[in-house]
Amino acid sequence: MCGIVGYIGEKQAAPILLDGLSRLEYRGYDSAGLAVRDGDKEIEVVKAKGRLRKLAEKTDDGKAMIGCCGIGHTRWATHGEPSEINAHPHSSERSVLDAPGVAGVHNGIIENYQELKDKLLRKGYTFYSQTDTEVAVKLVDYYYHKYQVGPIDALAKTMVRVRGSYALTVMFRDYPGEIWVARKDSPMIIGVQEGESFVASDVSAILNYVRNVYYIGNMEMARLTAGDVHFYNIDGDEIQKESVEIKWDAQAAEKGGYEHFMMKEIHEQPKAVADTIRSVVKDADETPHIDLSGVGFTDEVIRDISQIYIVACGSAWHVGMAAQYVFEDLARIPVRVELASEFRYRKPLLDPKGMVAVISQSGETADSLAALREAKANGIRTLAIVNVVGSSIAREADHVFYTLAGPEIAVATTKAYSTQLIASYLLAMHFGYVRGTLGDESYTRMLKELLTIPDKISQILSEKERLQWFASKFANAHDIFFIGRGLDYAVSLEGSLKMKEISYIHSEAYAAGELKHGTISLIEDNILVIGVLTQDDLYEKTVSNMVECKARGAYLMGLTSYGHYVIEDTADFTVYIPKTDPHFAASLAVIPLQLLGYYTSLARGLDVDKPRNLAKSVTVE
Repeated sequence: MCGIVGYIGEKQAAPILLDGLSRLEYRGYDSAGLAVRDGDKEIEVVKAKGRLRKLAEKTDDGKAMIGCCGIGHTRWATHGEPSEINAHPHSSERSVLDAPGVAGVHNGIIENYQELKDKLLRKGYTFYSQTDTEVAVKLVDYYYHKYQVGPIDALAKTMVRVRGSYALTVMFRDYPGEIWVARKDSPMIIGVQEGESFVASDVSAILNYVRNVYYIGNMEMARLTAGDVHFYNIDGDEIQKESVEIKWDAQAAEKGGYEHFMMKEIHEQPKAVADTIRSVVKDADETPHIDLSGVGFTDEVIRDISQIYIVACGSAWHVGMAAQYVFEDLARIPVRVELASEFRYRKPLLDPKGMVAVISQSGETADSLAALREAKANGIRTLAIVNVVGSSIAREADHVFYTLAGPEIAVATTKAYSTQLIASYLLAMHFGYVRGTLGDESYTRMLKELLTIPDKISQILSEKERLQWFASKFANAHDIFFIGRGLDYAVSLEGSLKMKEISYIHSEAYAAGELKHGTISLIEDNILVIGVLTQDDLYEKTVSNMVECKARGAYLMGLTSYGHYVIEDTADFTVYIPKTDPHFAASLAVIPLQLLGYYTSLARGLDVDKPRNLAKSVTVE
């Protein structure tokens, strides 16, 4: 992995490829490369270790590579260290310097690459890199020459032998002006307009060039020529597909005057949250009610669900932790929150009347997709909460709730997390109302309160300067602890993740009552402890835990609702958020924690949008 772009048309390919790759930099990468072809001439490959600008310098911003057909890639190392040799594209030839008969780029993981490599070594192939991608490209070349078949048959035979996930894009010396692709589990989209064709691993790479795209399905292949595309199944039979119009504004993938995408996306949360609410809330200005018919839920289905299993990774898992509290309280349905990376390996016991809810921003998260398929294999109803229309998880789930966050570029999620929280609230409220556990009065009151959340987020954002000052004070911290109880613990998990992933400061979140069971031994002079206190019924207990930390030398930050001013007698620094229904407090409390992580990273001089070792869409296990 991590980013793929391809182009065929009348324009020079390399500048377009570089532009597309630049729009995928947020995904995380350590090297980059291009393969470009000028008519019938040999395929030319140029690669560079490090940031994309180094590849741009080597190719004079693409002008030094002549040709109207090409593929490009940004790599995030899995097999083999970051290096120019290990960078994509890879070649079917003995040396990286030889003009390739087959050149290819690949996202994903080839799990049985060593077995395939041993086979190819016995057949006389040699290898110059440490990557699984070189094995895949040479396997395509092997079948292409051994059986004297066309590219589709060669790709199909390769797909049958390969275990793992991949989005594979290749060029053949014998087929000038054509690009061939194959897909299993890793995302791949294709855009076509008059005289031009594009392929990419993410729509943001080609959004400035084409608005109508095709989503190539699992175990499918495609042949691209200038202005045309043909799709094939694993048997090599041609299949038909309908294109989908991308309605995102191309400007949504630009910084829009902000220094970083992350800050832009933090400020986009009021709109993203409002759009998500109004996608299912009808008559919002009169008598609001939730309509989930577009998600595919009937009242009969909702009443029949006996248990919910929320499955997710990272920040989406933190959403699940918050949703668990809200669902169980409002709908009185047992909820279990599962890490997707563990779900299928522990052979879960699933209630036949249960529902597995998978939460994923991209809709392509490998572990979450595998969990969804495990649930379906067991005959369990599935729900997807995703942000990307046409993504794998969205296509395969029984029910889909689309969040309307728009494109999220920064690696550290903000607005996707917030819209997933909102989707969870809406589902819990509707389930509770249908099942009779949430009365008419409470239902209407909570819906009206939910409609105020966007304005309250805006109010918090208008007061962010104090957090910038505070972040600079603790920019050199080595350890930070976040504590809370109930929903406050759930939001503490997300606050801690934001801090560690972009500032590289070690931070941990703990249920406040667990401090005395070992963790309090780590508290020492001036260590920062952040207490989240938005739940009135748990407020005093969390304050007591903060006092215990202060007695051992901790510096305390309190995050609470307006009105709890007595916290200033305990905390050294306090941040206030507007009052709201306690079920929705996480949507407000997370905003200062996002800003704190951002400003701390900024004070440390780090790359906020592209933190080290991380990728935006994790499409490998």
